[in-house]
Amino acid sequence: MNRLYIRLAVILFSGIVVLQVSSCKEDKKSSEVTIAKINFKKEGELQLKKAISDSLLVSLDIEIADDEYSTQTGLMYRDSMKDTHGMLFIFPNIDYRSFYMKNTEIPLDIIYIAEDKTVVSIQKNAKPYDETSLPSEGPAKYVLEVNAGLSDIWTLEKGDLVEFSKQ
Repeated sequence: MNRLYIRLAVILFSGIVVLQVSSCKEDKKSSEVTIAKINFKKEGELQLKKAISDSLLVSLDIEIADDEYSTQTGLMYRDSMKDTHGMLFIFPNIDYRSFYMKNTEIPLDIIYIAEDKTVVSIQKNAKPYDETSLPSEGPAKYVLEVNAGLSDIWTLEKGDLVEFSKQ
């Protein structure tokens, strides 16, 4: 009789193992990755002006990056940006800044701005995905990113003025 119980226990145990293994094979996990599109969110307005004449070069709608996550992420993972949009980084301190284009899909002009809101320097035509350091030429509190080539179209130069307001 004990042999019968042992055989039944072995058969029952084997059946449970087979069911578990076969059910695992049927629970296929999806290998698809869903990438969420990041949309522009207007958080303020910015004007660029010539230093010599105070004439308006351009007005932009801006997103603002002023916390650790948004300043680290910036415009990464976006596939486009309108020429009337930009991202303004606001830092808590004044320092030499350096940006790079890791995970950034669109070419950019990176405009470094001093605390007094004058342009310190411009890194033009930063290449997508390039991890080369793109430093400022002087201490900056703000950085503006816009589509590559726009700073030339606007004739923006070192010393020109920036005004902005948050919404």
